[in-house]
Amino acid sequence: QVQLVESGGGLVQPGSSLRLSCAASGRTLSTYTMGWFRQAPGKEREFVAYIRWSDLLTYVSNSVKGRFTVASENAKNTVFLQMDSLNAEDTAVYFCAAALRTRTLPTEYSKWGQGTQVTVSS
Repeated sequence: QVQLVESGGGLVQPGSSLRLSCAASGRTLSTYTMGWFRQAPGKEREFVAYIRWSDLLTYVSNSVKGRFTVASENAKNTVFLQMDSLNAEDTAVYFCAAALRTRTLPTEYSKWGQGTQVTVSS
């Protein structure tokens, strides 16, 4: 059973940086791809990035490419989402999730964390 716990959200000013963490527990983590998603009020859940535990393959959505990066610390079973040059459009609840396939659709992810709020405002 994979369990995910996000942390690191908060209120920041435009142009700031924030790093989200997702601590994962479970016996078969190496078989999973870890995804980051976000959901703003009234909008659908949006793919942001993923990283695959087995070979550290990463992919970042075009909407945040160049500002967001995804990384992992395998020894601590933790993945990170580094977010730079934040703007108001990045305001959302951010979720990490785990999938057995390397995909970008939320429906492909079977395990989800509780989410962490990121608010970008002056």
